[in-house]
Amino acid sequence: MSEKITVLVTGASGTLGSAVVPRLQKQGYAVRPMTRSARAGWVTADLRTGDGLAEAVRGVDVIVHLASAPGRPQKTDVEGTRRLMAAARNAGVGHVLYVSIVGIDRVPYPYYRAKLDTEKVVEGSGVPHTIVRATQFHQFAEMLLSALSKPGPVIIDPSWQVQPLDVEDLAEEIAELIGRPAAGKAIEYGGPQVLTFDDLARSWLAARGRKRPIWRLGIPGKVSRALRAGALTTSATPTGSRTWRDYLAEKY
Repeated sequence: MSEKITVLVTGASGTLGSAVVPRLQKQGYAVRPMTRSARAGWVTADLRTGDGLAEAVRGVDVIVHLASAPGRPQKTDVEGTRRLMAAARNAGVGHVLYVSIVGIDRVPYPYYRAKLDTEKVVEGSGVPHTIVRATQFHQFAEMLLSALSKPGPVIIDPSWQVQPLDVEDLAEEIAELIGRPAAGKAIEYGGPQVLTFDDLARSWLAARGRKRPIWRLGIPGKVSRALRAGALTTSATPTGSRTWRDYLAEKY
């Protein structure tokens, strides 16, 4: 780049942020990671209160907005994003890229409803924007399998469908998108394969050399029905390239 573009990254210390920050630095962007707690070389700002936001966005060309709090989405995601977008508008930021989740409009889950409300905040902000709806990360799929196996056996609905995505693939896509004009709409991006939870559980146990039994149950409820219907998957292209089995092979 002949002139460095300054990019503010919220949620920079998270799973995705930890991949996005070095990726953008490697590509020549002037990256400004943001955190709530003081950290050397990072800017300090709090989405929940607005403290430090005006200073954080000053002189920024692009914001990659990754910060999220599943436990308190109304305060951090919805209201925090409202504060961030107001600061971005006042500072004349040229592009905000917000990372959301595939299926939030199809799965009746409180956190997803908050993410959908957050998308509406971005869309109504008057700031040029791109919304990237991503499928579930490999790490999240494994975390869920770990939680489902706490009783001993792995207890799953075998027909739930997911499309595991590698964070490095998404980081690469984000780097590509911020080099383009703001899309002004939501774009979906998923992993290379749609898998059932039966596929996930069997391959996960095999990779770890575990012989735990798998208890296959038809889990009731609207959320479960949506997952069986593939609400968390997308047919959008391009997709990431690193598969669930690639992830397991590298880790185990």
